[in-house]
Amino acid sequence: MAINTGSTSTKIAVYDNEKPVAVKSYIHENITVHRYHRIFAQLDFRKEVILSFLEEFNIPLESIAVFVGRGGLLRPIPSGTYAVNEKMLADLVSEKYGAHSCNLGAALAHDLAKIHGRPAYIVDPVVVDELSPHARVSGLKEIERISIFHALNQKATAHRYAREHNQSYQDLNLIVVHLGGGISVGLHKQGQVVDVNNALGGEGPFTPERAGTLPAFQLIELCFSGKYTKETLKKQIVGKGGLVSYIGTSDGIEAEKRIASGDAEARFYLEAMGYQIIKEIGALYFAAKGEIDAVLLTGGLAHSKSLTSFLRENLPEFVNLKIYPGENEMESLVYGVLRVLQGKEEVKVY
Repeated sequence: MAINTGSTSTKIAVYDNEKPVAVKSYIHENITVHRYHRIFAQLDFRKEVILSFLEEFNIPLESIAVFVGRGGLLRPIPSGTYAVNEKMLADLVSEKYGAHSCNLGAALAHDLAKIHGRPAYIVDPVVVDELSPHARVSGLKEIERISIFHALNQKATAHRYAREHNQSYQDLNLIVVHLGGGISVGLHKQGQVVDVNNALGGEGPFTPERAGTLPAFQLIELCFSGKYTKETLKKQIVGKGGLVSYIGTSDGIEAEKRIASGDAEARFYLEAMGYQIIKEIGALYFAAKGEIDAVLLTGGLAHSKSLTSFLRENLPEFVNLKIYPGENEMESLVYGVLRVLQGKEEVKVY
């Protein structure tokens, strides 16, 4: 069983090895989740949702051999599949490294697993940190670059490409581009993401809702303009930036419809976003001395024909570009556990 807890959703899937048996996403109204003052106050509510799912699909709890939850905000760790333990749960409950609904995934997997003595895991949380020493340097001694990105989908997409080409992920050099509400562009060198933009805190290309890297002096002027508080400015950069700032929407489908109807402004800013993505890919390509086996596009926005066509047309012909649309989060959780159960990877301890 895979469990993925979002801010207003609980996604649940039961797999028989690689075959999905039952998959469902439950959407919760904001009023439902916001009545809880702390994230972990939702634990029993979310557990009831999962038990209702099992009842709906007539799946006995005792038939589940392994539980895996989406990884939460933990200390920086290498990628892999981790057994849920007390130290991990303590850090998640205390919100030591941040508060988000994804923190519930490990706890739900653990609580349900222990009923019948089953194992519980998480796979590749957003805090996966494999940056090289050079990549950590920001240019200002007081600030160190940090790794926060779409590790789960990036790693799963890289593994998928390796499987399809009968190669080992550890033998490949890849650039993986996650295209979603946030955009992360990662350099995967022989099994490790040695460089990647901080996709949450404002680095890299602008996105449907995030501003990305901004000119430093102009940003400082904005900070001291008196127009914004610290919190409202953060929301301008992450939530109200990017396409939202320029064309009023973060919805890729809506942007695509506007372009199809002849909206030149929507096309211009989508292509400007594509231009910044290409710059990020180019920077990593040369950082890897051009020794790149493939560039992989993934995430929900990889469904956008306008964006992917622009990227394909404006990247050099020698780039081996492959497109894997969609978030693929549930499948990614399952495959992470299967790699351990099949002896391809060792389970890690937090």
